[in-house]
Amino acid sequence: MHDARFSTADHMHMARALQLAAHGLFTTTPNPRVGCVIVRDGTVVGEGWHMRAGEPHAEVHALTAAGAAARGATAYVTLEPCSHHGRTPPCAEALIKAGITRVVAAMRDPNPMVAGGGIDMLTLAGVDTGIGLMEAEARALNPGFISRMSRQRPWVRLKTASTLDGKTALANGQSQWITGEAARADVQHLRARACAILTGSGTVVADDPRMNVRDFDIGRQPLRVVIDSTLRTQTDAAVLPALIACHHAEPAPRAALEHAGAEVIELPGADGRVDLAALLVQLARRGVNELHVEAGAALNGALLAAGLVDEWVAYVAPMAMGDTAHGLFAMPALTALVDAARFRLADVRQIGGDLRLTLLPA
Repeated sequence: MHDARFSTADHMHMARALQLAAHGLFTTTPNPRVGCVIVRDGTVVGEGWHMRAGEPHAEVHALTAAGAAARGATAYVTLEPCSHHGRTPPCAEALIKAGITRVVAAMRDPNPMVAGGGIDMLTLAGVDTGIGLMEAEARALNPGFISRMSRQRPWVRLKTASTLDGKTALANGQSQWITGEAARADVQHLRARACAILTGSGTVVADDPRMNVRDFDIGRQPLRVVIDSTLRTQTDAAVLPALIACHHAEPAPRAALEHAGAEVIELPGADGRVDLAALLVQLARRGVNELHVEAGAALNGALLAAGLVDEWVAYVAPMAMGDTAHGLFAMPALTALVDAARFRLADVRQIGGDLRLTLLPA
């Protein structure tokens, strides 16, 4: 949608900045993905994106590329330039020093340490500022960072793979493979953009998954997290080293798992279960923006019942297994249809021979 406050050229340059920001999709955690384009007299003189935490921000890369041509130019940034000293100096200050005369930002920074401070700093220095150009696209690029800053918890993306009749495995446990190779490769992209991958001890005990990124090198591995109320994870489990959240830790199994590389935390909830909301708070404190969930029906159902699922990516294979097969969500029986968890379709596409549905809570 065209924003009347901004020109066609503004839209074009911001679209490019968003494209640049997406280069950091797998690597910027715990920082946001940010892109910057510097334009002088209608010509792009500098581009940059944030690559990794601790390294220069997008604006610094673009200013370096622009050099002296930055004086009198416009900077298009997908996120409000920072105004505080973190691991790197404030970008708002760098833009002012370089002689930038106009800054267009897609959105305000949800980080309370910035939250308008960058725009204020620029305005006070006499820089012309505009904010809100292509904001929806900018927000879509950083759902986890926005969630962590505004809700103090990660964005929870639940991934499932099932048949058309919503089944994940035969009654005898056989589940490999329901979806095809293309769908399984696609899942690797979801894992790669996540800061952490969550599963349950049932999945660990039954399948011994690695829960890692395998298909391409992103220079890091997401933190692996296991919900294990009674500490039944094997000490030789492929998922280790991992963060294991339990209800109560007996000294012996705790010591054995810690010796095997696990970090064990106690988060007691109701009915002997782990407090999932408390776990999300803990993960946010560790800088987790996006949490990718690949689990069994028990954990899937618990997250859904607690209202903690922000996005559901459902891979659906065109086959049926019948009513004795395992389902997607273990939840208490409903007595009224009005109580069903409802979602809206955000995206539908075919991946190989399967469907991928991206759903958001209705």
